[in-house]
Amino acid sequence: MAGSPEVKFTHLEKIYFPQGGFTKGEMIQYYLAAAPYLLPHLKNRPVTMIRFPDGVTGEKFYEKNAPKFAPSWIKTFRVPRRHEPGEINYILINDAATLAWCANLAALELHPFLHRVPKLDQPTHVAFDLDPGEGADILTCARVAFLVKEILDGLSLASFPKVSGSKGLQIYVPLNRPVTYDATGTFAKAVAELLEQKHPDLVVSQMAKIKRRERALIDWSQNSGSKTTVAVYSMRGKRDEPFISMPVTWAELATAIKTKRSAALFFTPADALKRLKKNGDLFAPVLTLKQSLPKAFLAQRAPAAPLQRYAEKRDFKQTREPGPVLGKKKNGKAGLSGQFVIQKHAASHLHYDFRLEMEGTLKSWAVPKGVPTELGVKRSAFAVEDHPLGYLKFEGTIPKGQYGGGTVMVWDIGTYELVGGSYAEGNLKLILHGKKLQGEWHLFRIRSDDDKPVWLIAKSGQPAKPISARQDDSSVLTRRSMARIAKDNDAEWQSGRR
Repeated sequence: MAGSPEVKFTHLEKIYFPQGGFTKGEMIQYYLAAAPYLLPHLKNRPVTMIRFPDGVTGEKFYEKNAPKFAPSWIKTFRVPRRHEPGEINYILINDAATLAWCANLAALELHPFLHRVPKLDQPTHVAFDLDPGEGADILTCARVAFLVKEILDGLSLASFPKVSGSKGLQIYVPLNRPVTYDATGTFAKAVAELLEQKHPDLVVSQMAKIKRRERALIDWSQNSGSKTTVAVYSMRGKRDEPFISMPVTWAELATAIKTKRSAALFFTPADALKRLKKNGDLFAPVLTLKQSLPKAFLAQRAPAAPLQRYAEKRDFKQTREPGPVLGKKKNGKAGLSGQFVIQKHAASHLHYDFRLEMEGTLKSWAVPKGVPTELGVKRSAFAVEDHPLGYLKFEGTIPKGQYGGGTVMVWDIGTYELVGGSYAEGNLKLILHGKKLQGEWHLFRIRSDDDKPVWLIAKSGQPAKPISARQDDSSVLTRRSMARIAKDNDAEWQSGRR
């Protein structure tokens, strides 16, 4: 790296992959050798690194923000967070020195966005991520890939496959024209859902693992300004030996299917460098080929209805839950008042659902251990889909086999005041006026170890009166116990109508 900044390497002898004793030094050597082919695909794309400081047998963690100790010559770009305040200062891996520096940080995996800075809402390609379910494998994904290709060919769209280096593969459709994530996401979803309808024995388009047995998921949701996909030529830390996310030809996929040789679709670092020397960058057209989506997908789509996820998860011919009716909107800023409900819910696991009337729906969180009453106790609150206002008084049973199947009790109900913060900020300071809970609580969003948003709820102000075991098992609407509600097997909502 003549003329490049000096990069000091450490612990080169450390074993990163136990099978074959593949070391950190060998990992760095691979990335430097692959740099001429890899860097064009990373240029000006914010990158999420997955770091393995002690190799694949140790703990890993996601790193988005450039570390504070990063040298001044490392280029970065600040990106506003999409669902909470603040910015993320992403590294731009635009040169070999930066790639080497990141590799020395044990960044085994590199996951760039589909866009380049500064055009954060303009993807350069569509990505179909094919992931095998239980009982399926990479050859299942290869068969599905040809179904995707058939549709793309019919639209005169060239496509380029690559194996993920893990279990599945991806198909890239280069665009390199002004386009929105709304258009690319809508297009990818339409293709996935069409193939699921035509080949239900082989394809699913939804994330639920229960539906994916012996099938392949076409994950269209990767086409989002908040999602990253593993880079072509990135190493993977999924197994005891290293494999590379590598471009393949359609002919190679067809041969692997015909011969039933899944091993032909896995490439070690040595295999990858040998292929690159022989074939060059098979993904080079992804960088330059200009294509257009069908005109129907080029206009931005309207944002999803607030209760769309709620409706999609339920069969209202089977469940007695209230329908997805949007109420009068109230914004989520300080000064807001509205209704709240806490429902005790015995589904696959017993938990408590905390819901606040806001923006015409009930903003909802699942709180596994219940809302705390003691000061200093913080409990996890997992955000779930918005629910309709009719859910305020929903009590009864959800049929087995339906989403959330089990017994639901209206554990507490009342009104609340939002005295500080806002939902958009991920910071809600509340005063609850319930039949069981009264006083101040703080509901706020943090970042988890896997960099996914998680909320916590804590008691603030003064401690609340402890809830007795009898109170905990009593509905504030009907005084019934959970066992009694389950035995009655009914449903009550909308002002007590059964």
